[in-house]
Amino acid sequence: MNNFALLGALALSLLSPLALADDAKPMRIGIEAAYPPFAMKTPEGTITGFDYDIGNALCEEMQVKCVWIEQEFDGLIPALKVRKFDAVLSSMAITEDRLKSVDFTHKYYDTPARLAMKTGAVINDPLVDLKGKKVGVQRASIYDRYATGEFAPVGVEVVRYSSQNEIFLDMAAGRLDATLADAVNIDDGFLKTDAGKGFALVGPDFTEKKYIGDGIGIAVRKGDKATAEKFNAAIAAIRANGKYQQVQDKYFNFNVYGK
Repeated sequence: MNNFALLGALALSLLSPLALADDAKPMRIGIEAAYPPFAMKTPEGTITGFDYDIGNALCEEMQVKCVWIEQEFDGLIPALKVRKFDAVLSSMAITEDRLKSVDFTHKYYDTPARLAMKTGAVINDPLVDLKGKKVGVQRASIYDRYATGEFAPVGVEVVRYSSQNEIFLDMAAGRLDATLADAVNIDDGFLKTDAGKGFALVGPDFTEKKYIGDGIGIAVRKGDKATAEKFNAAIAAIRANGKYQQVQDKYFNFNVYGK
């Protein structure tokens, strides 16, 4: 092979998708790994869960390396804004309030909010039936905002925690009467465990967009349209090529994406 042919082959190899993927800047993603089945730790201490697997599928589609950075949930948006990471993929709802601080991709799943209480509890009207009771919520979550805006003014004692797992511990210990949280997280992270025996989902779905938002999306810095568009294209691609379905079927027996 002469020198010109060798240089041409080298140039083509450098322009190949794999070469571009190797040279691409890693995608640093913030996540709270204490929210099963969406994100949690294995006994070996590694992150697993639906959010984590979806994120890795999206990075593979975008041909970039995922670098996962753990952060408590209430610190995710502040850390994103100071560039600790490039995006937040951590079961974060798309709400009007958050859109004042960050931008979001299209949704990548959508599940309802529910109450959990002792089995046998009857909740017909939460604003009446929860009066005088202690309801645990995760700090800075949509459930915190709902409880603060709707429950607290009618005499419900809202107790805030750093993680939903802490709430489940206090539920089991009898220090709380109820929790408002994602129905799937309650079911998988509490009701299906030994600690959750004797508890059940009660009352209606909570769907008010003012608090609950428009599904779960990936947060990016305000004005970072390039990153949002890359994620949006990747979400559409894995929905179309079956990778999303593969991840969903690993964790759920229903359509977690929603309508």
